[in-house]
Amino acid sequence: MLVKTRAIIIHSIRYREADLIVKAYTQSSGLKSYLVRGVLKSKKGKLRVSMFQPLTLLGVEANHKDKGSLESIQEAKVYPAYQSLTSNIYKSSIAMFLAEVLHQAIQEEEQNQALYRFLEESFLWLDGTEKYANFHLLFMVKLSSFLGFYPHQYDPDLPYFNLLDGKYQLDDTNKYCIQNENSELLKQFLLVNYDEVSGIKLNQSKRKYFLEMLILYFELHLHGFKKLRSLDILHQLF
Repeated sequence: MLVKTRAIIIHSIRYREADLIVKAYTQSSGLKSYLVRGVLKSKKGKLRVSMFQPLTLLGVEANHKDKGSLESIQEAKVYPAYQSLTSNIYKSSIAMFLAEVLHQAIQEEEQNQALYRFLEESFLWLDGTEKYANFHLLFMVKLSSFLGFYPHQYDPDLPYFNLLDGKYQLDDTNKYCIQNENSELLKQFLLVNYDEVSGIKLNQSKRKYFLEMLILYFELHLHGFKKLRSLDILHQLF
């Protein structure tokens, strides 16, 4: 079936000499994998390698057979084009990191308009802002709500955050209960939006340890979520 849809590039890998296997999150059908033939050697074709960089926003016309095999893209257009996300080394490093997070975290092969809208709006916000140092942290907190483990039972008077159950509580009940700077920081992140997140003041060390806590949280709730290769680069830059 020929489908026209918006899509966000999550991951691409070389296949044979000139092809790419591309994973994209689509507005129409959720997660989709495509075989893009000849794109690594073609200089005049409709499809170009630059279209399949992490978090690129595309309008695509694709053939979806929906049989569990690789689909094919007939036409694609970058829309809208980022203004700074790909040229700013800090933003592009965030993009690489978040694309890796999404590659491991999103598995659903069905339409989810709310998740697609969240992803697209988030990346456009990142592209347009100058205050992005905490963006990836809030993005992961917000993403957890679409994956089914958003922190709940928030109460400023409950001291422990239970990473295993995803809730604040009065007592320490297992080894994944934390009562430290990270548990207090999480309370702040639960109360802000992107426009407000730069108001949370973090130095490099605090940002690093909070991100490591979020990654552990994802590991506890997502089967197969493993070490992120782009994490070291992100720590160096932020």
